[in-house]
Amino acid sequence: MIRTAAQAADHEVTESTFPLEPTADAAQAAIRDEFAFFGDWSERYQYLIDLGRKLPEFPEDWRTEDNRLHGCQSMVWIVASGDATRLDFAAISDSAIVSGLIFLTLRVYSGRSAEEILATEPGFIADIGLAKHLSPTRSNGLAALLAWIRDHAAKAGS
Repeated sequence: MIRTAAQAADHEVTESTFPLEPTADAAQAAIRDEFAFFGDWSERYQYLIDLGRKLPEFPEDWRTEDNRLHGCQSMVWIVASGDATRLDFAAISDSAIVSGLIFLTLRVYSGRSAEEILATEPGFIADIGLAKHLSPTRSNGLAALLAWIRDHAAKAGS
C-alpha cells in the first residue's frame, strides 16, 4: 500500500469524488464531450476554474513539503493511497486553473487500477486543445502531475 508521511498520521484518502465514470477511457470521452460545448477558450478556462472548485477537501495538514509536487510553478500538493487494484489520489493547488487541471487528471486516473493507469495515455489533453492553450509553465506542471501518478502506479504494480 502506498502512503505518504502525512497519510500515515491521521488521515486517509477515504472519501473520493472519483471515479465518475467506469473506465479511464470513458472519463476521457466525457471530458471531450463537455469541452465541445464551449465555443472559445475563455469559456473553457472558466469551466476549468469551476471544476477546480469541485475538488474534494484536502486537509491542511497534508499541505507539507513531502506532499508537494515539484515541477509546477503553482503550489500543488498530492497524496496517494491504495494498492495495485485501486489507487486513489487527492490533490489541490493554490491556482484556480491548475486546480481544474488536477480535477480533469484525477477524473481520468483516480480510483483506477495501476494497470489501467499505466495503459491510459492522457489523450484528453490534445483532444480538448489544452496542449495549445496552456502556458509552458502550466504544461510542465501538468506533465509533472501525470508523471507522478504514473510513477505511483508503476510502484504499486511492481
